[in-house]
Parts: sequence; C-alpha cells; structure tokens
Amino acid sequence: MDLSGKVAIVTGSGRGLGLAYGKELARRGAAVVINDVDRAGADSAVAEIVAAGGRATAVVAPVGTSETAGELVATAVEAFGRLDVLVTNAGILRDKVLWKMTDEDFDAVIDVHLRGTFTCVREAVLRFREQGGGGRIICIGSPAGQRGNFGQTNYSAAKAGIVGMVRTWAMELKRAGITVNAVCPVAATAMTETIPFLAPHVESMKRGEPLPAIIRREVGMGTPEDAAGIVSFLASDAAAEITGQALSVGGDRLALWSHPQLTTTAFHDGGWAAEDIARSWDQTFAGSIESVGEEFPEEVMPK
Repeated sequence: MDLSGKVAIVTGSGRGLGLAYGKELARRGAAVVINDVDRAGADSAVAEIVAAGGRATAVVAPVGTSETAGELVATAVEAFGRLDVLVTNAGILRDKVLWKMTDEDFDAVIDVHLRGTFTCVREAVLRFREQGGGGRIICIGSPAGQRGNFGQTNYSAAKAGIVGMVRTWAMELKRAGITVNAVCPVAATAMTETIPFLAPHVESMKRGEPLPAIIRREVGMGTPEDAAGIVSFLASDAAAEITGQALSVGGDRLALWSHPQLTTTAFHDGGWAAEDIARSWDQTFAGSIESVGEEFPEEVMPK
C-alpha cells in the first residue's frame, strides 16, 4: 500500500470522511491537495498532515464549477509535479420531503455532488491522459443512492448518478489504464448525525465511547477512519485491475454492491398489453418486488 511519489486530490477534506481520506493517503506516502470551502478547516487539515511528516497544500473553493476543478488539478501539478489519484468527496445536505423541497434545495445538492464529481473527474482525466501511465478515480457515493432514503430526493439522485457515471467511465477509461470506482461509506459524521436513530451513537462517539458491535457490523457504521483504508487500497497498485465497482464500507463491514440486474423475466407473444400484465403479475412478478430504503436490525431502530 505504499503510495510514495503519488499525488492525490481529496475534495471536501477539511473534516469528517474527507479529512480521514486525506490523512490516510498522506500516511501511505502520497502528497495531498486538501479542498474545502472553509479556510480554517482546510488549513488545519494541511497543518495536521504536515505535522505528521506528510506533504499537503490547500485549495479553498466550492466544487461544481469547471474553474474549481481546473484550480485543483493545476495546484496538484504546480505543488507536487503530477496527479495520480482523485477522491471526489465534497458534499452538502438539503434534506426535505418532496413536497417541501425547493428548486434551490435540489439544485444546490446536485451541483456539489453530481456536477462537482463530473467536473473534477473530467479535469483529472485530462491530466491523466496527458501524463500517461493511468490514474485512480475514487468517487464517494452513498447507500442512499443505492436504495433511496426518506427526505433525500436530491441527495439520493446525485449519489445514484455518481455510480452511473462510475460505470460509464470505467468503460471509457479502461484503455488508458485509469480505474474508476465508487465507495459508499457509513460513518459517524455531521451528516449521519441528522439520521434520528444514529444520532445517539454519534453523540456517544464524541464522548469517547465505543460503538456497539451491532452498529459496527450489522449497520456497518464506524468512525471516518474505519472508512479510509479502502481509499488507499483503491489508490494503490494492488487495485490496478479493479474498476467499475461500488463498494460499501463502514465499521467492521466491507461489501460489494451489485449492479442492477433483471431479476424476473417473462415473455408474451405479440407483446404485453395491460390486461396481459395484470393476469401474469401475481404469479410471475409479485414475489420479486424489491424493497426500498436501508434495512436495519430491529434492535437498533427506535421503539
């Protein structure tokens, strides 16, 4: 897992998961470009990495625009000579149920998560192709993008879109030796603190109390540091043949998400009229209906 000589950009890395990814990459030897909208957070992250013997610099700007993407890549090249790894982690929440969500709520989340991922990856890929020798793209998704989540129309849409782009990019960039994968982490952060049944566990962690095993294993939630190892692995030579995948990580659990597949198929000569579907539905399709939302053990759900 030696990343010495590698250069990485981590967006949204002034705190939380992004900071954990940046510190982990630096610990493995990579030089890191920290990005955040908060100057104090970005500077603190850089100082922490440098104090531990690593190399880091900061770009303070919101992701989404092509200008920010260009500044991130240019900074990596100017400060450290090249670019090898991009981790698109920056994100915001504007949670509301559908009928209360405004255009502004929707657009803000899509702009940071989905457009921000697109513009940063496009800019990084231009640099990778110019350099030659491949590259690593690690896009941060979410279980909400895989299964949906109440009150998160905008966030779920963006995260689902990110995984869709990852699968497309994995095909487009294979010949250039550039791998593209999605990581869907669950960790105790300011974002998961907004989920009611997880909030008490986030608070207990702040007090230095360990998470119970059922949370770390069955829910798959832990500290931001628990979710950082997969980023170093995907950035390393050991993962050179892994691309187009979506991985779930958190606490003591690591898992692969499946790609959507046809689960039940039937044929009807001449095509399917509405009446034909109605006659066949219960016997052929009803037993294959998929659930929505994350499914958690009853023991951890509020009574």
